Amino acid sequence: MGMSRSRIQQLIAEGSITVNRGIVKVNHGLKGGDRILITIPQPKPTSIEPENIPLDIVYEDDSVIVVNKQAGMVVHPAAGNYSGTMVNALLNHCKNLSGIGGMQRPGIVHRLDKDTSGLLMVAKDDLSHQGLSKQLNERTIVRGYTAVVNGVLKREEGNIDTDIGRHIVNRKKMSVTPKKGRRAITEFQVIEKFKEHTLLNLRLKTGRTHQIRVHLSHIGHPVLGDKKIGRAHV
Repeated sequence: MGMSRSRIQQLIAEGSITVNRGIVKVNHGLKGGDRILITIPQPKPTSIEPENIPLDIVYEDDSVIVVNKQAGMVVHPAAGNYSGTMVNALLNHCKNLSGIGGMQRPGIVHRLDKDTSGLLMVAKDDLSHQGLSKQLNERTIVRGYTAVVNGVLKREEGNIDTDIGRHIVNRKKMSVTPKKGRRAITEFQVIEKFKEHTLLNLRLKTGRTHQIRVHLSHIGHPVLGDKKIGRAHV
């Protein structure tokens, strides 16, 4: 059964992978003849309460469910949002969800910002979760977005290629950080131009936190209504 690197690291940190019956660290070096034992723990029971919240289900089978998330809904519980989330609704609808995301994020393969609407893939078992995560990492799943931005772009299409990391002053924000960020690439194409705004088609070549909003703000065309970033960060 295939596993992602992050999942293996998580199992090592939990002591679920041993070498010669001993607990090891992530950077442990293996030698010929070593005996590796991998114990896959059962998903931990979640303390999140199921809630009868309507879901716009686009596709569902025994392994995967695809939901059209509405703007304004938080994907999973976190500080300030412990109820009314997509996870609360999914726990009410589904009998099983994968345990890879942990107690707070059961089944969640990828996320969308609270104010972003769009399709969200959710895994019902660990094998499906691993497969979907691998496809996302290998970019065999194409993620496309549309956005209305402030201003009229001069170019009809192009790439935004920068490093993105935590803002040097406000650590809760992401920004373009040339020295300590991770590379992020966003492709854009103009769909329609208006007097003071532009409708764009966007595709992610990488998957950094708030990538689209940071990139569009960086080139001087922030997403319309974006209050969290809303201006260029250089």
